[in-house]
Amino acid sequence: MSPAPRPAVSVVAPCYNEQDALPEFLRRVGAVLDGISGSSEIVLVDDGSRDRTWPVLAAAAGRDPRIVAVRLMRNHGHQLALTAGLSVCRGERILIIDADLQDPPELLPDMMVLMDQGADVVYGQRRQREGESLFKRATAAAFYRLIARLTDVQIPADAGDFRLVTRRVLDLLLAMPERHRFIRGMVAWIGGRQVPLVYDRHARVAGESKYPIAKMVRFAADAITSFSVVPLMASMTIGWIMAALGFGFFVYSIVGWWGGHTLPGWTSLMAAVGLLGGMQFLMLGIIGAYLGRLYDQSKGRPLFMIRDIVGGGGGGPQ
Repeated sequence: MSPAPRPAVSVVAPCYNEQDALPEFLRRVGAVLDGISGSSEIVLVDDGSRDRTWPVLAAAAGRDPRIVAVRLMRNHGHQLALTAGLSVCRGERILIIDADLQDPPELLPDMMVLMDQGADVVYGQRRQREGESLFKRATAAAFYRLIARLTDVQIPADAGDFRLVTRRVLDLLLAMPERHRFIRGMVAWIGGRQVPLVYDRHARVAGESKYPIAKMVRFAADAITSFSVVPLMASMTIGWIMAALGFGFFVYSIVGWWGGHTLPGWTSLMAAVGLLGGMQFLMLGIIGAYLGRLYDQSKGRPLFMIRDIVGGGGGGPQ
């Protein structure tokens, strides 16, 4: 028996506590897909939500045969939930989008045109970010500029995970075993022809942001440690600087003793100990961050665990 033909387009969206946003999301995505030739599917991943997200997804999958609802065993985080959806989807082209509708699904036809012209990846590049605080906009801008300086991979600035990718790019992405995933960086690393589509990002249609400051910091740490060894190299440079300062304190002490001068011993000692000790702990923390990620990776556990798949024939790895 020959395998079922692939849908022309898959829309993949991770969902965490998105019960209020999902009806409008499904309506708008469905309307967009109705206007595109060829078959399609919508893969929605419940990332251990605490509200009624899963019942809403399961009911939607029962009404619309295009919808595939995936429920994870627990909350894995945005990047791993997205990876789970990408592993289940079957489309020749895959639109990655969030369910909060900050990124408009109505841009899919324009992305398809650019892909018809030979693009391997069409990524949304934000021109404006509505509904976000000045602090979040400033930290996001600083993050993209920082990672551009730290990595050799050209990761587009002001671009999130909202993008259309080909099946070839997706297969290469899924072959990467990283646990601490920075998907937009991984897609950029794959290469090929990647073109931007500039747009204005809207405010959330409902609910609240799932990226508080703590999660933003962890996400930034995963991105930097996944794509740059500059912090490790910096630790060596700072080590040399601290060694030079320590040697300077040593020479200062010897010269003062030789000349019979009274040294302000406690102040200089505490300054040296505090400076050197603080930098040592900082460098150990950086090294520990890399070692911790190596330890997590070495255990070889599954990236995610799927509990249920409803709709779409229940296909996909589990």
